[in-house]
Amino acid sequence: VQLQASGGGLVQAGGSLRLSCAGSGRTFSSRAMGWFRQSPGKEREFVAAINWTGSSTSYADSVKGRFTISRDNAKNTVYLQMNSLKPEDTAVYYCAAGADYVGRSTRFPYWGQGTQVTVSS
Repeated sequence: VQLQASGGGLVQAGGSLRLSCAGSGRTFSSRAMGWFRQSPGKEREFVAAINWTGSSTSYADSVKGRFTISRDNAKNTVYLQMNSLKPEDTAVYYCAAGADYVGRSTRFPYWGQGTQVTVSS
């Protein structure tokens, strides 16, 4: 599974961005997908996950109510809509592909390259 994230950029606090992650491979539509982020000097942290049908999602407490994960299996793409962005959301965002969805405990063996999100105050 190969993953390509895009959509990052510079935005003012309170603004919005939508990240996309395009996947290749026949198994994409059957996989759980996730978004993670990493800020300088910090460990990579979970942001959101979605099951293969899109019917189940989970979020980190820090983004709940502001971020929405979704997917379009016909396009082999997963999205992360980020609203009401805060400076503390600044990070490199990574998408990842897993197998069985178990919420935040989903294992993600496949990772894409990151896309930088910078939120100015």
